[in-house]
Amino acid sequence: MRRDPAGDVGRSQEMDETVAEFFRRTILKIPITEMMTVLKAWDFLSENHLQTVNFRQRKESLVQDLVLLCEEKRASLNDAALLDIIYTQFHRHQKVWDVFQMSRRPGEDIDLFDMEQFKSSFKKILQRALKNVTVSFRDTEENAVWIRIAWGTQYRKPNQYKPVYVVYYSQTPYAFVASSLLKSNLPLLGQALTVASKHHQIVKMDLRSRYLDSLKAIVFKQYNQNFETHNSTTPLQERSLGLDINMDSRIIHENRVEKERIQRVTQEIFGDYPQPRLEFAQYKLETKFKSDLNRGILAEREEPLRCLVKFSSPHLLEALKSLAPAGIADAPLSPLLTCIPNKGMNYFKIRDK
Repeated sequence: MRRDPAGDVGRSQEMDETVAEFFRRTILKIPITEMMTVLKAWDFLSENHLQTVNFRQRKESLVQDLVLLCEEKRASLNDAALLDIIYTQFHRHQKVWDVFQMSRRPGEDIDLFDMEQFKSSFKKILQRALKNVTVSFRDTEENAVWIRIAWGTQYRKPNQYKPVYVVYYSQTPYAFVASSLLKSNLPLLGQALTVASKHHQIVKMDLRSRYLDSLKAIVFKQYNQNFETHNSTTPLQERSLGLDINMDSRIIHENRVEKERIQRVTQEIFGDYPQPRLEFAQYKLETKFKSDLNRGILAEREEPLRCLVKFSSPHLLEALKSLAPAGIADAPLSPLLTCIPNKGMNYFKIRDK
């Protein structure tokens, strides 16, 4: 960047340098194979601009050329934030998403929803409470809006490299949040979501995953819709769960009747549709030591015994679905394992009644 005659960078130029570095870092993380797709989805650089760029050169040189084009078009911080949102949409599985559920007061009327009003209200609430914050929006299909929030403090500018991403589906009580969110900012984010969406209260659900679409399927019960209409009148003998009746013929005590029972029970619990994708389920147990013999160290312990069990898999629900048919577990599985989608939870706390 050019310097002013006094040798100091002017305020506007300093901002330009900040935006240029933001663009450089954002473009640099886009894989070459996805570069054109992401830039076209961004729709800031025209087709003519993109045709002037050599996409076969070294990535560092390509990034530099693209940043110069953005500077020539006087790209703003918000333009850079939109590019970052699009990149994140392509790579949403790299984030860990939490689910938040909102509610209204009993008997409260549901007002007509206006997305532009929601965005305006959401942004005003954050900016009134916090001097240094940038908020960007991108509308998507299915009446959803992606929100990107870069937090600052009263004395520091927003950190563009540790933003919060929020996906909100209009006229629903659910928001999905991926972030490096400071606990101190969580109440403010909750307030902005509830007020802007015209709800009264918000709570964080015990549900988390890298797979945003699976979380959406769980909370909106979309997988149940498929199950209810899929081959509901087809006899069991004609259905296929991908299980070969003869696959375990080497096991002496295996029999056809038991296999059909396992198939039936597994299908009743999980259905024959693809399961939502979760990577883990965590169970925390708290229980008092109980004994008929009123003696010993544990009997006198006031604090409950605590235990944590975590099940992990690249596709946990499909793995659980396959346990009984593979002969690894008895059918049916424990309800604590099979209730995950219906309860919308993969964090459980188990305490004494």
